[in-house]
Amino acid sequence: MKGLQNIGILSPKKLSRKVGYGICFSAVLFIVTLGCADSGRNPAYEMSDSLPSYSQEEFENYISETQGWLSENRVFITQDPNAELDLVSPREYVPKKPNGQGILLIHGLGDTPYSFRDIASHLAAQGYLVRTILLPGHASKAGDLQLTSFEDWQGTVDHHVKLLKKKTSSVWLGGYSTGANLTTAYAMEDPSIQGLLLFSPALKPVSEVVKYADILSILVTWADRDPETNPLRYNSLPMNAAAAYYQTSTEVRKLLEQKTYDKPVFVVMSEHDSVIDTGFVVDTFKNKMTHPDNQMVWLGENDIEDSRATRFSMNIPALRISNGSHMGLLFSPQNDYYGIKGKQRICENGQEKDINPCLVGEDVWYSAWGYNESGKIHARLTFNPYFENTMDILDQLLASKPQS
Repeated sequence: MKGLQNIGILSPKKLSRKVGYGICFSAVLFIVTLGCADSGRNPAYEMSDSLPSYSQEEFENYISETQGWLSENRVFITQDPNAELDLVSPREYVPKKPNGQGILLIHGLGDTPYSFRDIASHLAAQGYLVRTILLPGHASKAGDLQLTSFEDWQGTVDHHVKLLKKKTSSVWLGGYSTGANLTTAYAMEDPSIQGLLLFSPALKPVSEVVKYADILSILVTWADRDPETNPLRYNSLPMNAAAAYYQTSTEVRKLLEQKTYDKPVFVVMSEHDSVIDTGFVVDTFKNKMTHPDNQMVWLGENDIEDSRATRFSMNIPALRISNGSHMGLLFSPQNDYYGIKGKQRICENGQEKDINPCLVGEDVWYSAWGYNESGKIHARLTFNPYFENTMDILDQLLASKPQS
């Protein structure tokens, strides 16, 4: 994915180049020229006439109507459109033994509801009614992210929280990356939410240059444009979508500056995450998320000074793993697409000159985006070797009670 990382945000190095063009007046004409030169027509980069509705009064209708819209507007990657629709569509996971509680899960920028396939299945097995929804602009074609906005995403979350409340006695919210920002902001304004499940929360990006995406979107359509080869997520990113992500991060940070959050919170992230400011998340967890039963799963080598954090080493030579990635913590090693024997290997990992051995199926190592080590070629790590441990700790958090 070259400059794209798992959050769907442009890599710091690549976006820095674009921002450098944007903030220097002498380079404005260069940017305009770049934007025009980048206008080659390809269905994956075109926009649909409109985005699908998310305001249906029944979740079943939302799923069916979204799938109908996707069937007409999605640029399919494989020769099996029906299978793709099943993978990327919103989904409801109905428990065999309901406990009366619901969990709404929100994917990240550039991703689809498939991000939560393994986690949602686990949660449903524990008795929760779980729903995964589709943020507008996703799962169809990357060009549709030019049509969406921060307000669209907020509206989608708000509507589906209300729908889930009608079917359950209580609701938890969970989110990955950008989705974690949306859910945290919502929960901080709605005291009825039971707690938060946060996966690689993108509260603050590693690189502050993303703040210029809104300005740059006037001049440049694409932050990054790559061949679309992954049926589960986009490889490309319009500048408009990068700007919308940054709005989610500024909104949630503004709320966190104003108050603490005292409901139960689960956080999992990788020490070597190349996308998010992990130090900011750790500080937020320590100082702003106050529930004594909070749980953090830290995938890395250095301990966190918080009794609520559990660390697992990601230096695992037996599995050819060098460190943990932004996306890998979501998926079981048995996942059909992203697991140890998965169908979807992500070779574009910031090492373009060494990509060919990975593309032809040779043995490689696995890591976060952009990690380099002499004598090793790295693909993206797309699974969590501690998935079962992570789910066990998540279950502990879900058993927590609000503070009196």
